[in-house]
Amino acid sequence: MNIQFSDLIENCPRAPGVYKMYDADGALLYVGKAKNLSNRLKQYLDISKLEPHKQVMRTMVARVEWETVPTEEDALLREQELIKTLKPKYNIMLTDGKMYPMLALTSSEFPRLLKFRGRISQRRDVFGPYPSVAALNETIKTIQKVCQLRTCTDTFMRNRARPCLLHQIGRCSAPCTMPQSDYGARVSLARRILTGDSEPIIADLSAQMQKYSDALDFENAAAMRDKIAALTHTSNRGIRRPDAHSAILDWPKNVSDLEKWLGMEINLAGVFDNSHLFGKNPVGAMITFGRNGFDKSGYRHFKLRDAARAGNDIAMMAEFVSRATARGPRLDLLIVDGGPAQWNIAHSVAPDIPVLGVVKGEVRDGDEHFILPDGTVCRDLPKDSPLFLMLRAVRDEAHRFVITYHRAVRAKQMTASVLDEIDGIGPARKRALLQHYGSARAIMDADLKSLLRVPGLGKSAAEKIYAYFHSKVV
Repeated sequence: MNIQFSDLIENCPRAPGVYKMYDADGALLYVGKAKNLSNRLKQYLDISKLEPHKQVMRTMVARVEWETVPTEEDALLREQELIKTLKPKYNIMLTDGKMYPMLALTSSEFPRLLKFRGRISQRRDVFGPYPSVAALNETIKTIQKVCQLRTCTDTFMRNRARPCLLHQIGRCSAPCTMPQSDYGARVSLARRILTGDSEPIIADLSAQMQKYSDALDFENAAAMRDKIAALTHTSNRGIRRPDAHSAILDWPKNVSDLEKWLGMEINLAGVFDNSHLFGKNPVGAMITFGRNGFDKSGYRHFKLRDAARAGNDIAMMAEFVSRATARGPRLDLLIVDGGPAQWNIAHSVAPDIPVLGVVKGEVRDGDEHFILPDGTVCRDLPKDSPLFLMLRAVRDEAHRFVITYHRAVRAKQMTASVLDEIDGIGPARKRALLQHYGSARAIMDADLKSLLRVPGLGKSAAEKIYAYFHSKVV
């Protein structure tokens, strides 16, 4: 029977993913990625429009398989993983990584940030791949802001007589002309950021930002805020874990394995996490997932209502689980990030819903164990199994969701706090001011004429704001 290529791709979905082409003997010929699998595979229908080596390959294709993933970036990572492990015959151009933009830290006395597409073996510390050059440049900009590492060539650095513009705008520590006692620490910090260890750094920057804000040093507080925003964006988007993403490629199978493991049916599971900074701005979040993956319609944010619970992770968890199960979607399973205390409080608050605890070990990723719904502890779930990786992925998604919300709440409070002290400036006028000026610092520097032009502010309020900030100037 003469099978047409169009028949092989007839049911291909319009979703991001990777595709694999096999010959009649079952040998893997080619692996590719796509933002839209259906559209991409249709490009193979007209052989005359393909590159010469792909024309030959196309005549050999007898079977096409595909895997869907959540995003185009996940497709890139899955493609690279398959090429490295399966080594398809017609992926020769991809095996050395030349098609992927990468980032490296060189091994010189003052390591530089370097973007490249060459062989990985040519560089000492390599990070990536990145889905685009734009994403890579964004990461470099973040590292420059937070760590102030150089990006110039060795020749350029040796021939400088004075710092360049990047130093003047706070993106380079200028090792070309200035003494460097902490450059090694800056490099270590950059390496931690690029490997995903951003949370302790962000917490430290947040504490510094709060100190500046409390001291009314809004310029430095804004600088800390910008670093946190840049670092958050990079840690959420630039750093990806291929193993975790590959684990969630087959949601129906993974959820089915979870059901067999726990002995229950799961249509929708809720995953909980809390966040606060030394008890301030306590918030919680729940993400949900089912057989088809993450269910964004069930995602919930929570601001702590009982102030007495602030800073107490167990008490906070009790409130958030209680609120979610009372008014949220119907859940078949609760998953909490934490040990026996978190498991016990979730079980006591929602006794009719099974609870699974994800307990961190000494190493956050790869050393977790679990508290099962019957209270027993499981440590023997294989660390490389799709089920283990899925559970870690949903835990990380809950952590990402709550941390993002916590930072938004914290930044909003910092920006608005200075206006809270001015009588007559309520929420509507705060929004109008912030929309007009963009920051508290700009409001403080505004003259009366400028304030009078703010929509909805009014003359009396404008005069109060101007007098509050400028009457203090000696």
